[in-house]
Amino acid sequence: MIHLSTHDDDFAERFTSMVEARREASSDVAEGVAAIIARVRAEGEDALADLTRQFDRHDLAETGWAIDPADCAAAYEALDPDLRIALDLAATRIRAYHERQRPADTDYMDDAGVRLGARWTAVDAAGIYVPGGRAAYPSSLLMNAIPAKVAGVGRLAMVTPTPDGTINPLVLAAAHLAGVDEVWRVGGAQAVAALAYGAGRIAPVDVVTGPGNAWVAEAKRQVYGVVGIDMVAGPSEIVVVADAKNDPDWIAADLLSQAEHDTVTQSILFTDDDDFAHRVADAVEAQLGTLATGAVARAAWEANGAIIVVETLADACPLVDRLAPEHLQLAVDDPQGLFDRVRHAGSVFLGRHTPEAIGDYVAGPNHVLPTGRRARFASGLSVLDFMKRTSFLGLDETALAELGPATVKLAEAEGLPAHARSVALRLRLNRQEG
Repeated sequence: MIHLSTHDDDFAERFTSMVEARREASSDVAEGVAAIIARVRAEGEDALADLTRQFDRHDLAETGWAIDPADCAAAYEALDPDLRIALDLAATRIRAYHERQRPADTDYMDDAGVRLGARWTAVDAAGIYVPGGRAAYPSSLLMNAIPAKVAGVGRLAMVTPTPDGTINPLVLAAAHLAGVDEVWRVGGAQAVAALAYGAGRIAPVDVVTGPGNAWVAEAKRQVYGVVGIDMVAGPSEIVVVADAKNDPDWIAADLLSQAEHDTVTQSILFTDDDDFAHRVADAVEAQLGTLATGAVARAAWEANGAIIVVETLADACPLVDRLAPEHLQLAVDDPQGLFDRVRHAGSVFLGRHTPEAIGDYVAGPNHVLPTGRRARFASGLSVLDFMKRTSFLGLDETALAELGPATVKLAEAEGLPAHARSVALRLRLNRQEG
């Protein structure tokens, strides 16, 4: 774990090194992913079946390619009542938040008499990737599927690996609750390829979203352009800005809530109190010994964790902007004051009683967020990722007479005579008729 202070002589150099450090998987998987995609395109279902036998250790001909919607409904009904209530609450709040994101169409007439506007429509089909095995997250399923359904996507296909043919029943329950139309027992880069290009019984989609390992992320990168994607996400990260009024155990738990995801996740604390910094470090150490995920969390904390002492908490804001973190937690009396100073963060959690973990499940905003400093230019998953905007315009003779001459001049200046002619002919006709 790195302990820094802005008073350190080498602070600028060490902080820059931390900002620029890359935590993505070190192995180059691009070539292997490209080979898998090419194979799926050439062999279709045969490639999917073979790769499933190889990586997930079961035969799709025996276990079945798809999971029946009735099985998803049965999994939902079989849930422990308290768990079902929690899942329902999450789905309800996620849906309500995302319904407010639906954009409005526009249609107006300007002063030149030109009708202008834009119409929003959903993509016809979307595919969501849901990790299986060690990382089986029904919460991520809800966060990906519900915005697609709110957008109005007609066909929502889900792909998920089922190691040894088994699948987490909570994932099936979430699929039922979110309204997923198809559930396919395929995972990995090959599943992304199947969604993008189609493979036998799996028809292609228009957009692919959802988390996955380095192979899945690289597959999404490579099929982008054939389909839309949400983002190429890297390891998770959290930045907490906290003063000494906080309980150090609370802040330690917040830092470890991300460290337990993976050994390459990043947890950073900014504070203006050196004694509080040490108490949080001690609390982290104490809690690591109590977590079932302690080994993973310790590896992440020791390799990528940091506690940074600043003169004032306001001094942390430009440093936060340089990190552009996925999650930013402002555990102070006046979180709005700091929030107003921050420009780059995927999602911000305001106040001492708003731990990041609440946003992972039931708060409502999407937890699929840009990582690796991409919050400088990217946003979290939203309804808009499943929609596209079509502009439109309409001119009558009077409006064409108003805008046409300038269009002809500009087209001629660009050396595009056919463009100019397509307008000039109409202007000439209008003059003759006049």
